[in-house]
Amino acid sequence: MTASELVLVDSSRWLEYITGDEKADAFGAVFQGAAEVFVPTIALHEVFEILLLRAGKTAANVFLSEALRRRIADVTDTTALAAAQLSIEFKLPILVAIIYATAQAQPTELIAPDALFRASGRQIDLVTEWVPFRIAGSSPPAP
Repeated sequence: MTASELVLVDSSRWLEYITGDEKADAFGAVFQGAAEVFVPTIALHEVFEILLLRAGKTAANVFLSEALRRRIADVTDTTALAAAQLSIEFKLPILVAIIYATAQAQPTELIAPDALFRASGRQIDLVTEWVPFRIAGSSPPAP
């Protein structure tokens, strides 16, 4: 991964990183490295809400201080419509579809748990417990 690369990290990986989950070390370098981390607004909402409910205001604010230093990706009309199509075509939950559509909007590496895609009938070869794969306007990985 080079400094010029964009990396979109999904909500679950943000939660693991902020809470110091056992899997956080596997991809903590992404957050601490030179790559530009891309944060979808839907992830801001989801992670902040979950942290407020489960870990409290301090953890939620730690997330905000970390996430708001990154490049924020708004959900545009184009992204929303693309997410709707992805959701229908690949039977993705809407939050996953929005994150996926956001990643498709520009070449980026998406880091997401492979369970999201397996649940939708997608198979992705894993190297570790997290899934990096290149998005370049292509369809989700073939089953």
